[in-house]
Amino acid sequence: MRAAVQHRYGSPDVVTVVEVPDAEASDDELLVRVHASTVNRTDCGFRAAAPPIVRLFSGLRRPRRPTLGNEFAGVVEHVGANVTKFAAGDRVFGYREPGFGGHAELLAVGQHESIATMPDEITFEQAAAGTEGSHYALVDLRKAKVGPGSDVMIYGATGAIGSAAIQLAKHLGAYVTAVCATEHLDLVARLGADRVVDRCACDFTDDQQRYDVVFDAVGKRTFRECRPLLKPRGVYMSTDLGPFAQNPVLALVTRLGRGRRLLFPLPGHDQGMIEELRDLMATGAFRPVIDRTYPLERIEEAYDYVETGEKVGNVIIAIVDNDPTSSDR
Repeated sequence: MRAAVQHRYGSPDVVTVVEVPDAEASDDELLVRVHASTVNRTDCGFRAAAPPIVRLFSGLRRPRRPTLGNEFAGVVEHVGANVTKFAAGDRVFGYREPGFGGHAELLAVGQHESIATMPDEITFEQAAAGTEGSHYALVDLRKAKVGPGSDVMIYGATGAIGSAAIQLAKHLGAYVTAVCATEHLDLVARLGADRVVDRCACDFTDDQQRYDVVFDAVGKRTFRECRPLLKPRGVYMSTDLGPFAQNPVLALVTRLGRGRRLLFPLPGHDQGMIEELRDLMATGAFRPVIDRTYPLERIEEAYDYVETGEKVGNVIIAIVDNDPTSSDR
């Protein structure tokens, strides 16, 4: 089978597409023929070992898992003798971290892992993009107790996490203010934002409105900068550790008070969450935003593009029936 592999940490050129032995499923696993995966911030971090703490999970000197890709969608090709939840021919999608392996033609997945059947109306590309950013967004919004009547600001509203957070916050009943660049104002409005702030025209931290939650979905601002935007018991959340890894520390310190505070949830995921995201996609309450699609053979270009910081939503890796010479879209 073809797979994108790396045997050392580094820039995108450490990843090459080669033939490797086919994945095999145990009695408790299903073998998935992968049709689509993604390249996301997590893949980039584990590929480059940035931040360095990644090495504690992926290998101190070299990657223990040479094939990345934590999102996948495809068709079940074979099920092990003990598998009862899935059958050959099922269209499935899921999320594997720290397991990874989505950047390959075949993937063995445990039947109780974060995997679910796909809605009929969802494409493989949409399903593959439907777990990583959205599960981060959903965990954070729930930890902040976002619900009907909540005032929520989302900074970085066009990334995989931010674009999901807009839709999921609206589903939870919040009034959403989204911050993005000028060229994406219409897109963010279509995603359901009640109010859109153009970060190119003004500094959003000068906004006069006050929020129950300010969600930095790209991890580029700080609690200190965003604190004035919060209501007296408001919450700031970030998807990044922050300067000098301050966010986990501030989460502990600010929880001791009764005023504005920082939350730094550790996102978990399980089969139940994947099934919930499936149901949200089936009803149209959540649809992943897709920026470009690259064939597996051009995965290095996909990494390069993701690391420009300019992607909108998700970058797809097409693995089945793709044309290596086709242009990205």
